[in-house]
Amino acid sequence: MAARSRRERSVDYWPGFVDALSTLVLGIIFLLTVFVVVQFFLSQEVAGKDTALVRLNAQIAQLNDLLSLEKTGKLDMEDEIARLRAGLSGAESERDRLKASVEGTGGTSAQKLIAESQNRIGTLTNSLDSEKNISARALAQVELLNQQIAALRSQLGALEQALEVTEKKDRDSQARIADLGQKLNVALAQRVQELSRYRSDFFGRLREILGNRPDIRVVGDRFVFQSEVFFDSGQAVLSTDGKAELDKLASALLDLDRQIPPEIAWVLRVDGHTDVRPIANPQFPNNWALSAARAISVVQYLMTKGISPQRLVAAGFGEFQPLDPDRTEEAYRRNRRLELKLTER
Repeated sequence: MAARSRRERSVDYWPGFVDALSTLVLGIIFLLTVFVVVQFFLSQEVAGKDTALVRLNAQIAQLNDLLSLEKTGKLDMEDEIARLRAGLSGAESERDRLKASVEGTGGTSAQKLIAESQNRIGTLTNSLDSEKNISARALAQVELLNQQIAALRSQLGALEQALEVTEKKDRDSQARIADLGQKLNVALAQRVQELSRYRSDFFGRLREILGNRPDIRVVGDRFVFQSEVFFDSGQAVLSTDGKAELDKLASALLDLDRQIPPEIAWVLRVDGHTDVRPIANPQFPNNWALSAARAISVVQYLMTKGISPQRLVAAGFGEFQPLDPDRTEEAYRRNRRLELKLTER
Protein backbone atom coordinates (compact mmCIF):
# COMPACT_ATOMS: atom_id res chain seq x y z
CA MET A 1 0.00 0.00 0.00
CA ALA A 2 2.86 2.39 0.77
CA ALA A 3 4.40 1.82 -2.69
CA ARG A 4 1.03 2.43 -4.32
CA SER A 5 0.61 5.70 -2.38
CA ARG A 6 4.05 6.85 -3.51
CA ARG A 7 3.14 6.11 -7.18
CA GLU A 8 -0.09 8.08 -6.87
CA ARG A 9 1.75 11.07 -5.34
CA SER A 10 4.56 11.02 -7.96
CA VAL A 11 4.49 13.73 -10.62
CA ASP A 12 4.00 12.46 -14.16
CA TYR A 13 6.22 14.44 -16.53
CA TRP A 14 5.75 12.16 -19.53
CA PRO A 15 2.98 14.23 -21.29
CA GLY A 16 5.06 17.38 -20.97
CA PHE A 17 8.05 15.52 -22.36
CA VAL A 18 6.03 14.35 -25.39
CA ASP A 19 4.56 17.83 -26.02
CA ALA A 20 7.97 19.49 -25.83
CA LEU A 21 9.49 16.94 -28.21
CA SER A 22 6.60 17.29 -30.71
CA THR A 23 6.82 21.12 -30.65
CA LEU A 24 10.58 20.98 -31.19
CA VAL A 25 10.29 18.58 -34.16
CA LEU A 26 7.52 20.64 -35.82
CA GLY A 27 9.53 23.87 -35.38
CA ILE A 28 12.64 22.34 -36.94
CA ILE A 29 10.64 20.93 -39.89
CA PHE A 30 8.97 24.33 -40.49
CA LEU A 31 12.27 26.23 -40.48
CA LEU A 32 13.93 23.71 -42.80
CA THR A 33 10.96 23.90 -45.20
CA VAL A 34 11.13 27.73 -45.31
CA PHE A 35 14.88 27.59 -45.91
CA VAL A 36 14.57 25.06 -48.79
CA VAL A 37 11.74 26.99 -50.51
CA VAL A 38 13.60 30.35 -50.28
CA GLN A 39 16.83 28.81 -51.59
CA PHE A 40 14.97 27.12 -54.49
CA PHE A 41 13.27 30.32 -55.73
CA LEU A 42 16.41 32.43 -55.34
CA SER A 43 18.52 29.90 -57.27
CA GLN A 44 15.90 29.73 -60.06
CA GLU A 45 15.74 33.53 -60.40
CA VAL A 46 19.53 34.00 -60.38
CA ALA A 47 20.00 31.17 -62.90
CA GLY A 48 17.45 32.77 -65.27
CA LYS A 49 19.11 36.19 -65.03
CA ASP A 50 22.56 34.68 -65.69
CA THR A 51 21.25 32.83 -68.76
CA ALA A 52 19.64 35.97 -70.21
CA LEU A 53 22.82 37.96 -69.51
CA VAL A 54 24.99 35.43 -71.33
CA ARG A 55 22.61 35.40 -74.31
CA LEU A 56 22.57 39.21 -74.56
CA ASN A 57 26.37 39.41 -74.32
CA ALA A 58 26.62 36.91 -77.18
CA GLN A 59 24.19 38.98 -79.30
CA ILE A 60 26.13 42.18 -78.57
CA ALA A 61 29.39 40.49 -79.58
CA GLN A 62 27.78 39.30 -82.83
CA LEU A 63 26.41 42.77 -83.61
CA ASN A 64 29.80 44.34 -82.87
CA ASP A 65 31.36 41.96 -85.38
CA LEU A 66 28.74 42.87 -88.00
CA LEU A 67 29.28 46.58 -87.30
CA SER A 68 33.02 46.18 -87.77
CA LEU A 69 32.43 44.44 -91.12
CA GLU A 70 30.04 47.18 -92.25
CA LYS A 71 32.48 49.89 -91.25
CA THR A 72 35.23 48.15 -93.20
CA GLY A 73 32.94 47.85 -96.24
CA LYS A 74 32.00 51.52 -95.91
CA LEU A 75 35.66 52.56 -95.97
CA ASP A 76 36.27 50.40 -99.04
CA MET A 77 33.29 51.96 -100.82
CA GLU A 78 34.42 55.46 -99.91
CA ASP A 79 37.84 54.68 -101.39
CA GLU A 80 36.18 53.35 -104.55
CA ILE A 81 33.98 56.47 -104.81
CA ALA A 82 37.03 58.70 -104.45
CA ARG A 83 38.80 56.70 -107.15
CA LEU A 84 35.79 56.96 -109.47
CA ARG A 85 35.54 60.68 -108.83
CA ALA A 86 39.20 61.09 -109.67
CA GLY A 87 38.66 59.10 -112.87
CA LEU A 88 35.62 61.21 -113.72
CA SER A 89 37.55 64.38 -113.14
CA GLY A 90 40.34 63.13 -115.41
CA ALA A 91 37.79 62.14 -118.07
CA GLU A 92 36.19 65.55 -117.96
CA SER A 93 39.61 67.19 -118.32
CA GLU A 94 40.33 64.92 -121.25
CA ARG A 95 36.96 65.83 -122.75
CA ASP A 96 37.65 69.54 -122.45
CA ARG A 97 41.05 69.07 -124.02
CA LEU A 98 39.59 67.11 -126.91
CA LYS A 99 36.87 69.69 -127.48
CA ALA A 100 39.50 72.35 -127.65
CA SER A 101 41.45 70.30 -130.19
CA VAL A 102 38.33 69.77 -132.33
CA GLU A 103 37.51 73.39 -132.28
CA GLY A 104 41.07 74.13 -133.38
CA THR A 105 41.39 71.46 -136.10
CA GLY A 106 37.82 70.31 -136.88
CA GLY A 107 39.20 66.81 -137.79
CA THR A 108 37.22 63.56 -137.89
CA SER A 109 39.64 61.71 -135.58
CA ALA A 110 39.09 64.30 -132.90
CA GLN A 111 35.35 63.80 -133.09
CA LYS A 112 35.84 60.06 -132.58
CA LEU A 113 37.96 60.73 -129.54
CA ILE A 114 35.27 63.02 -128.18
CA ALA A 115 32.60 60.37 -128.66
CA GLU A 116 34.73 57.74 -126.93
CA SER A 117 35.42 60.11 -124.09
CA GLN A 118 31.75 60.89 -123.67
CA ASN A 119 30.95 57.16 -123.58
CA ARG A 120 33.64 56.68 -120.96
CA ILE A 121 32.29 59.59 -118.94
CA GLY A 122 28.79 58.09 -119.06
CA THR A 123 30.06 54.74 -117.87
CA LEU A 124 31.98 56.34 -115.00
CA THR A 125 28.94 58.41 -114.04
CA ASN A 126 26.74 55.30 -113.92
CA SER A 127 29.34 53.49 -111.78
CA LEU A 128 29.52 56.48 -109.45
CA ASP A 129 25.73 56.57 -109.03
CA SER A 130 25.69 52.84 -108.32
CA GLU A 131 28.42 53.19 -105.68
CA LYS A 132 26.50 56.07 -104.08
CA ASN A 133 23.37 53.92 -103.84
CA ILE A 134 25.38 51.07 -102.30
CA SER A 135 26.97 53.48 -99.81
CA ALA A 136 23.56 54.85 -98.82
CA ARG A 137 22.21 51.35 -98.14
CA ALA A 138 25.31 50.49 -96.10
CA LEU A 139 24.90 53.66 -94.02
CA ALA A 140 21.24 52.74 -93.39
CA GLN A 141 22.26 49.24 -92.23
CA VAL A 142 24.94 50.72 -89.95
CA GLU A 143 22.36 53.07 -88.42
CA LEU A 144 19.96 50.16 -87.84
CA LEU A 145 22.72 48.15 -86.19
CA ASN A 146 23.56 51.09 -83.93
CA GLN A 147 19.90 51.32 -82.86
CA GLN A 148 19.80 47.57 -82.11
CA ILE A 149 23.01 47.78 -80.08
CA ALA A 150 21.59 50.70 -78.09
CA ALA A 151 18.41 48.70 -77.36
CA LEU A 152 20.43 45.65 -76.29
CA ARG A 153 22.60 47.78 -74.02
CA SER A 154 19.45 49.20 -72.43
CA GLN A 155 18.13 45.65 -71.83
CA LEU A 156 21.52 44.64 -70.45
CA GLY A 157 21.41 47.55 -68.00
CA ALA A 158 17.91 46.57 -66.86
CA LEU A 159 19.06 42.96 -66.34
CA GLU A 160 22.08 44.11 -64.35
CA GLN A 161 19.81 46.18 -62.10
CA ALA A 162 17.46 43.23 -61.64
CA LEU A 163 20.43 41.00 -60.83
CA GLU A 164 21.66 43.49 -58.22
CA VAL A 165 18.18 43.53 -56.63
CA THR A 166 18.10 39.72 -56.61
CA GLU A 167 21.57 39.53 -55.04
CA LYS A 168 20.51 42.01 -52.37
CA LYS A 169 17.40 39.92 -51.62
CA ASP A 170 19.61 36.83 -51.41
CA ARG A 171 21.96 38.57 -48.95
CA ASP A 172 19.00 39.70 -46.85
CA SER A 173 17.56 36.18 -46.90
CA GLN A 174 20.89 34.69 -45.84
CA ALA A 175 21.08 37.18 -42.97
CA ARG A 176 17.52 36.31 -41.85
CA ILE A 177 18.28 32.59 -42.10
CA ALA A 178 21.44 33.03 -40.02
CA ASP A 179 19.44 34.95 -37.41
CA LEU A 180 16.76 32.23 -37.36
CA GLY A 181 19.48 29.58 -37.04
CA GLN A 182 20.97 31.39 -34.05
CA LYS A 183 17.56 31.68 -32.40
CA LEU A 184 16.89 28.01 -33.17
CA ASN A 185 20.18 27.00 -31.53
CA VAL A 186 19.24 28.92 -28.39
CA ALA A 187 15.79 27.30 -28.37
CA LEU A 188 17.31 23.86 -28.94
CA ALA A 189 19.70 24.35 -26.02
CA GLN A 190 16.78 25.27 -23.76
CA ARG A 191 14.73 22.31 -24.99
CA VAL A 192 17.62 19.91 -24.44
CA GLN A 193 17.89 21.02 -20.84
CA GLU A 194 14.14 20.55 -20.32
CA LEU A 195 14.11 17.15 -22.05
CA SER A 196 17.08 15.97 -19.96
CA ARG A 197 15.21 16.89 -16.79
CA TYR A 198 12.04 15.07 -17.95
CA ARG A 199 14.03 11.98 -18.91
CA SER A 200 15.74 11.87 -15.51
CA ASP A 201 12.39 12.14 -13.72
CA PHE A 202 10.88 9.39 -15.88
CA PHE A 203 13.80 7.04 -15.28
CA GLY A 204 13.58 7.76 -11.58
CA ARG A 205 9.94 6.72 -11.62
CA LEU A 206 10.76 3.42 -13.34
CA ARG A 207 13.61 2.84 -10.90
CA GLU A 208 11.14 3.31 -8.03
CA ILE A 209 8.76 0.77 -9.59
CA LEU A 210 11.43 -1.85 -10.32
CA GLY A 211 13.37 -1.38 -7.11
CA ASN A 212 17.00 -0.46 -6.50
CA ARG A 213 18.59 -3.78 -7.50
CA PRO A 214 22.21 -4.23 -8.60
CA ASP A 215 21.18 -6.50 -11.50
CA ILE A 216 18.97 -3.76 -13.03
CA ARG A 217 20.83 -0.72 -14.40
CA VAL A 218 20.02 2.40 -16.41
CA VAL A 219 22.45 2.78 -19.33
CA GLY A 220 21.72 5.89 -21.39
CA ASP A 221 18.10 5.62 -22.55
CA ARG A 222 17.79 1.88 -21.76
CA PHE A 223 17.02 -0.32 -18.77
CA VAL A 224 19.46 -3.25 -18.63
CA PHE A 225 18.42 -6.47 -16.85
CA GLN A 226 20.80 -9.33 -16.26
CA SER A 227 19.45 -12.49 -17.91
CA GLU A 228 19.42 -14.26 -14.54
CA VAL A 229 16.59 -11.93 -13.45
CA PHE A 230 14.24 -13.69 -15.91
CA PHE A 231 15.82 -16.98 -17.08
CA ASP A 232 17.84 -19.94 -15.92
CA SER A 233 21.14 -20.65 -17.68
CA GLY A 234 20.69 -21.69 -21.31
CA GLN A 235 16.88 -21.45 -21.10
CA ALA A 236 14.26 -19.16 -22.67
CA VAL A 237 11.40 -20.00 -20.27
CA LEU A 238 10.58 -17.21 -17.80
CA SER A 239 11.25 -17.98 -14.17
CA THR A 240 8.78 -17.21 -11.39
CA ASP A 241 10.90 -14.27 -10.17
CA GLY A 242 11.19 -13.01 -13.75
CA LYS A 243 7.42 -13.01 -14.17
CA ALA A 244 7.06 -11.02 -10.96
CA GLU A 245 9.42 -8.35 -12.27
CA LEU A 246 7.58 -8.25 -15.60
CA ASP A 247 4.28 -7.81 -13.75
CA LYS A 248 5.64 -4.58 -12.30
CA LEU A 249 6.85 -3.45 -15.70
CA ALA A 250 3.51 -4.33 -17.32
CA SER A 251 1.64 -2.25 -14.74
CA ALA A 252 3.85 0.77 -15.48
CA LEU A 253 3.41 0.27 -19.22
CA LEU A 254 -0.37 0.15 -18.93
CA ASP A 255 -0.32 3.43 -16.99
CA LEU A 256 1.97 4.88 -19.63
CA ASP A 257 -0.29 3.73 -22.47
CA ARG A 258 -3.24 5.55 -20.88
CA GLN A 259 -1.26 8.79 -20.54
CA ILE A 260 0.42 8.99 -23.95
CA PRO A 261 -1.81 10.39 -26.75
CA PRO A 262 -2.85 7.68 -29.26
CA GLU A 263 -1.20 9.50 -32.18
CA ILE A 264 2.25 8.92 -30.63
CA ALA A 265 3.54 5.66 -32.16
CA TRP A 266 5.65 4.46 -29.23
CA VAL A 267 6.93 0.93 -28.70
CA LEU A 268 8.83 -0.98 -26.03
CA ARG A 269 11.80 -2.72 -27.69
CA VAL A 270 13.14 -5.82 -25.94
CA ASP A 271 16.70 -6.73 -27.01
CA GLY A 272 18.22 -10.09 -26.06
CA HIS A 273 22.02 -10.52 -25.64
CA THR A 274 24.25 -13.47 -24.68
CA ASP A 275 27.90 -13.96 -23.75
CA VAL A 276 30.46 -15.18 -26.25
CA ARG A 277 30.53 -18.79 -25.12
CA PRO A 278 28.86 -20.98 -27.76
CA ILE A 279 25.69 -22.97 -27.21
CA ALA A 280 24.57 -25.85 -29.42
CA ASN A 281 21.58 -28.07 -28.66
CA PRO A 282 18.46 -29.16 -30.57
CA GLN A 283 16.46 -26.25 -29.13
CA PHE A 284 19.02 -23.44 -29.68
CA PRO A 285 21.62 -24.07 -32.40
CA ASN A 286 23.48 -20.82 -31.54
CA ASN A 287 23.48 -17.81 -29.22
CA TRP A 288 21.50 -15.76 -31.73
CA ALA A 289 18.57 -18.17 -31.49
CA LEU A 290 18.77 -18.12 -27.67
CA SER A 291 18.80 -14.31 -27.44
CA ALA A 292 15.87 -13.99 -29.86
CA ALA A 293 13.85 -16.65 -28.00
CA ARG A 294 14.36 -14.87 -24.68
CA ALA A 295 13.23 -11.52 -26.13
CA ILE A 296 10.16 -13.17 -27.64
CA SER A 297 9.31 -14.83 -24.29
CA VAL A 298 9.33 -11.44 -22.56
CA VAL A 299 7.16 -9.87 -25.28
CA GLN A 300 4.65 -12.72 -25.23
CA TYR A 301 4.33 -12.56 -21.44
CA LEU A 302 3.71 -8.80 -21.55
CA MET A 303 0.97 -9.43 -24.13
CA THR A 304 -0.76 -11.73 -21.64
CA LYS A 305 -0.78 -8.81 -19.18
CA GLY A 306 -2.74 -6.58 -21.55
CA ILE A 307 0.07 -4.82 -23.42
CA SER A 308 -0.92 -4.32 -27.08
CA PRO A 309 1.29 -6.28 -29.50
CA GLN A 310 1.49 -3.09 -31.61
CA ARG A 311 3.48 -1.58 -28.72
CA LEU A 312 6.05 -4.41 -28.47
CA VAL A 313 9.17 -5.30 -30.49
CA ALA A 314 11.51 -8.27 -29.90
CA ALA A 315 15.08 -8.49 -31.24
CA GLY A 316 18.00 -10.88 -30.70
CA PHE A 317 21.67 -9.86 -31.00
CA GLY A 318 23.46 -12.99 -29.79
CA GLU A 319 26.99 -12.34 -28.57
CA PHE A 320 27.77 -9.66 -31.16
CA GLN A 321 27.19 -6.52 -29.03
CA PRO A 322 29.01 -7.16 -25.74
CA LEU A 323 29.24 -4.56 -22.98
CA ASP A 324 32.54 -6.04 -21.74
CA PRO A 325 35.00 -7.65 -24.22
CA ASP A 326 36.99 -9.45 -21.50
CA ARG A 327 36.95 -13.25 -21.18
CA THR A 328 36.12 -13.41 -17.47
CA GLU A 329 33.12 -14.69 -15.54
CA GLU A 330 32.21 -11.13 -14.56
CA ALA A 331 32.33 -10.01 -18.21
CA TYR A 332 30.23 -12.99 -19.27
CA ARG A 333 27.65 -12.14 -16.58
CA ARG A 334 27.40 -8.50 -17.71
CA ASN A 335 27.01 -9.46 -21.37
CA ARG A 336 24.13 -11.88 -20.63
CA ARG A 337 21.35 -9.31 -20.50
CA LEU A 338 17.99 -8.03 -21.73
CA GLU A 339 17.65 -4.36 -22.64
CA LEU A 340 14.31 -2.51 -22.60
CA LYS A 341 14.00 0.76 -24.47
CA LEU A 342 11.02 3.06 -25.08
CA THR A 343 11.23 4.43 -28.61
CA GLU A 344 9.13 5.39 -31.63
CA ARG A 345 7.95 2.85 -34.13
